[in-house]
Amino acid sequence: MDAAQALASLMSPEGRVDPYPAYEWLRAHGPVAAAGPGLYAVTGHAEADELLRDPRVQVLDDNLRDGVMPQWRDSPALASIARSMLRTNPPDHSRMRRLAAAAFTPRRIAGLRDVVTAQAAELIDTLAAAGRDGRPVDFMTHFAYPLPVGVICALLGVPAADRPLFRRWAADLTGVLEPELTPDELASADAGATELRRYFTELVAARRRRPADDLTTALVQAHDAGDRLSAEELLANLVILLVAGFETTTNLLGNGLAVLLAHPAAADALRRHPEHAPAYVDELLRYDSPVQLTTRTTAEAVRVGGVELPAGSWLLLLLGAANRDPRRHPDPDRFDPWRAAPSPLSFGAGPHYCLGAGLARLEAQVAFPLLLRRLPELVPAGTPRRRIRLTLRGYDNLPVTVGRPAPGADHGAPAGTAPGTP
Repeated sequence: MDAAQALASLMSPEGRVDPYPAYEWLRAHGPVAAAGPGLYAVTGHAEADELLRDPRVQVLDDNLRDGVMPQWRDSPALASIARSMLRTNPPDHSRMRRLAAAAFTPRRIAGLRDVVTAQAAELIDTLAAAGRDGRPVDFMTHFAYPLPVGVICALLGVPAADRPLFRRWAADLTGVLEPELTPDELASADAGATELRRYFTELVAARRRRPADDLTTALVQAHDAGDRLSAEELLANLVILLVAGFETTTNLLGNGLAVLLAHPAAADALRRHPEHAPAYVDELLRYDSPVQLTTRTTAEAVRVGGVELPAGSWLLLLLGAANRDPRRHPDPDRFDPWRAAPSPLSFGAGPHYCLGAGLARLEAQVAFPLLLRRLPELVPAGTPRRRIRLTLRGYDNLPVTVGRPAPGADHGAPAGTAPGTP
């Protein structure tokens, strides 16, 4: 099939659930394939990495957005995304990112290891209790969602009692990140954005009355101190920090566990050698990325992969395909935790590299060895249900049976060390 047909297959419900065959059909047309008038699909690792770092390649700005969707300002979901650091270019992007970056430095993230370990251990206890009688339990509900949402909410200062509210709101809002959006999906996204904005409006007011040692207070004070953050940017970035802070990691935990349970020898090696968790997590990110694509446009003409991209071109950077580029990763469809430097593009690259990438990696590096050690009989139970989403790839439901917890299993997870081969 030609590139346009391959892209249409990717956008179908079947393609969204399993995009990998369509990626290969697109790859047959080269690492950068013309898939429509002014539209290019990028499947090559080197090409995607280069474009993500090129200052001539940008996210959609207001002027371009006006031409594509003139009513976008009337949509709470589209407006929230547009005013956040996720969809702004320098210098606005740089200004907003700097205000939040202090909470995500390597030192601050390393200092959260004990907190993440304690939360993961508590959730494993809950998971084991829920499945004590042998009934299947949903890993997404009992572990993959509450672990990252608890961590990001603690950073933002969101009370623990409010955390269950966010799963549906965030799932609806992130529909606007899909490359194609139906009116019903936009209506759901707007409803989710409205609830999230209402929640953070109240939290901002509470932090003005009573400041706390959290990221919400820091951003409120940045807004109140002058012109570093507008009121609209304040709300938009609080929403996106919350949503991005757990959506990607929830999908990493679900996708990753499914892969590990499908490769029991590799899972057993990680159980015996938890110090290799960093290498495992990087390979899980490469093998089944929780973020499959991002979009860009060219502000100027750019030549990459032997293809001339005129100014104003639309780019679908297919990160999931780039992570399986055989020029970068021999035998890319094989899960191999001992690959040399998998360097996945799952968190992007360049100025928009995911601010919370280090935190997501930490949570996964702690969670997987701990789950495998404390629940050695953990196995799939029934048929999991994928979300019909392409941009953010994950499960709605991942049923497992937990079996008997390991006798005398400790609640700690050794700190990650430099990966090697067991």
